Amino acid sequence: MTPPPARSVDVVVVGAGLAGLTVADELARAGRDVLVLEGRDRVGGRVRPTTVAGVPVDAGATWIAPDHTAVHDLVKRLGGTIVPQFHEGKGLISFGGRRRVESATALAPWVLLDLNRVMGVLQKMVDELPVAEPWNHPRAAEYDQMSFGEWLTAKRALKNTRKFMTMVCLVHWGAPPSDLSLLNVMRYIRTLGGLEHMLAVEGGDQQDRVLGTTNILVSGLAESLGSRVVVSSPVERIETADDRVTVHSGNARIDTRYVVVTAAPAHRSTIEFSPALPAPHYGMSRSWRFGALSKAFVAYDRSFWRDAGLSGESVSDDRTVFLTFDVSPGPDGPGILMVFCDARGFDGLGEAERRRRVVRHLVHLYGERARQHIDYTDFAWGNDDFAPGGPNPAVGTGGWTSFGRFLREPVGRVHWAGSETADATSGTMNGAILSGQRAAAEVAARLDGER
Repeated sequence: MTPPPARSVDVVVVGAGLAGLTVADELARAGRDVLVLEGRDRVGGRVRPTTVAGVPVDAGATWIAPDHTAVHDLVKRLGGTIVPQFHEGKGLISFGGRRRVESATALAPWVLLDLNRVMGVLQKMVDELPVAEPWNHPRAAEYDQMSFGEWLTAKRALKNTRKFMTMVCLVHWGAPPSDLSLLNVMRYIRTLGGLEHMLAVEGGDQQDRVLGTTNILVSGLAESLGSRVVVSSPVERIETADDRVTVHSGNARIDTRYVVVTAAPAHRSTIEFSPALPAPHYGMSRSWRFGALSKAFVAYDRSFWRDAGLSGESVSDDRTVFLTFDVSPGPDGPGILMVFCDARGFDGLGEAERRRRVVRHLVHLYGERARQHIDYTDFAWGNDDFAPGGPNPAVGTGGWTSFGRFLREPVGRVHWAGSETADATSGTMNGAILSGQRAAAEVAARLDGER
């Protein structure tokens, strides 16, 4: 829909991802007049569906943990169904071109001992971190000035331990350990409830999925909001004057009392603010950059790997493929492998070469049968034409101690939301919903105080 040239509402929400739609849903159900402006031609943000072999799959956010109660509540409200991530059988590990059939996370005994040592030290540090204000930790400056890669070197992590931790960093931040502040890694782990929970399928962050795709969450909220959601309307300018705010989007001008911006820190600077935001906000936009993560989906007539007692889970140090999961809709086919791809060896290639490299590595992992695929599709978040990058801010050294306190602190009548602003389950769909609920409550309290 196209917004009218001029309109007045209580609150404008910038962004129709899960956080923004939650803000609008909370306020609308409380009787507030709210409008959501989305720059893309679709709702969802980092929730994005696609299809392979006629089956809907998640190109973006996918999993739900048992403690993601906000997502569970929303799925129930919208009439969706939660299904377990397939996890039966053994996994595969391929480091240095050597393929081994192991339990899902096992490595060579000496590597496993070293990995447990490193993870144990890291978890102890994480447990001492104040999640809401990590910059107040006595050693915050020290941790923030050191990259996670430098810390692994200081702890004399073995080569394969570093490879495993690189895989963890790629899937959560789309960046290698050398690009990430140690403090950022620690804070993220803390919000998710610990390393073991973060890495686990059963009982952990990858336990469940939404039947179909997670798009049911955003499409359901958008449908309930109706004409309050306007897509293809990027916000270009936000002007604050006394007790009113004017939001400019194309030819439209919306007068409002408050604005909630849900764009990630790296993308907030694409909006012109008048008066300008305090200087640290622009520093945060520069330093809280996104990494890049890509996904491919390869479909087969059936899940043939299950016949060999394999779960479809694998970990690799391949330059293109580093992680796979079985996201088949059922045992009777089609069989679908979800493949996480390192943007550095993927995003700059043409479609045919991307497919060739992915299938080549699947043949290495699962045998010649993997060559006989019936469909292929992929999506590179680093190449997104509107708000590229993901899945979470790959905050570099100094980013938290310099700018972390500005992440969600309101600026006048402008408030902030987004999964990265959550103190619990940050970087997940649950964190996005929690951040939307928090921002909605902040604005509602201010509106009530002005009556």
